[in-house]
Amino acid sequence: MIRLWEKEIPGFMSELNGEIPCMVPYLLKTANKNGAIIVVPGGGYEHRAPHEAEPVALWLNSIGLSAFVLHYRVAPYRHPYPMLDAQRAIRLVRYNAEKWNVDSEKIGILGFSAGGHLASTVGTHFDEGDENSEDPVDRMSSRPDAMILCYPVISFGDYRHDGSMINLIGPNPPEDLRISLSNEMQVSGNTPPTFLWHTADDAGVPVENSLMFASALSRHKVDYELHVFPSGAHGLGLAESHPVVSAWTGLCEKWLISIGFLKQPQDVDYVDY
Repeated sequence: MIRLWEKEIPGFMSELNGEIPCMVPYLLKTANKNGAIIVVPGGGYEHRAPHEAEPVALWLNSIGLSAFVLHYRVAPYRHPYPMLDAQRAIRLVRYNAEKWNVDSEKIGILGFSAGGHLASTVGTHFDEGDENSEDPVDRMSSRPDAMILCYPVISFGDYRHDGSMINLIGPNPPEDLRISLSNEMQVSGNTPPTFLWHTADDAGVPVENSLMFASALSRHKVDYELHVFPSGAHGLGLAESHPVVSAWTGLCEKWLISIGFLKQPQDVDYVDY
């Protein structure tokens, strides 16, 4: 376990929830530096789903990427604390890139459902770091170099997932905050290249979330790949037992190779941290 902050944690209140924001590393030992992806499990900003955590990190290891499972703050914490945790995770990996044998220009983020909302928030609300900060980690950019969004919550508009919105910003949020965190409205030409997948009949988070985000990426000429599978329940994770949706991992691997984030498959060893 790696604590996101060794000293003072922004907004931390032990009486609210004593869990320390951290990430669990799954590092690879390779001859050359490899890319790394921060895994953000879903759970409606209420909990973090285990099947969208370690199994995903191990899959990323299997294709030649280091991974970090993010233990971000959830309810009763509200915005901006989950976002601050995810931004800090990217900065921390970038700062320790040499130590962890990671390419500092190949640090991505992967999120499921509400974790996809958090990932897309980081991908549309990043900064280049504070060069005057006393904390060297905070001098690092929080921009991910790639995003992978799996049946993501994107919008707090017409197609919102009420539970995620309420847990993150309350049942009656100010309009400007709701718009700011409707991430299809925050895409710019500097948004990272993005891989999205969803199922057309997702009863938990409507497919329109992915469609709207992909449309915004297209308008801003950001590289993206979108896959909508005909059918499948919400929350499939790796979808290993689904004969059709399970194809997403192979498609994602090919996409990562196509954008230069991942080299062709290689033999890797694990590093005990």
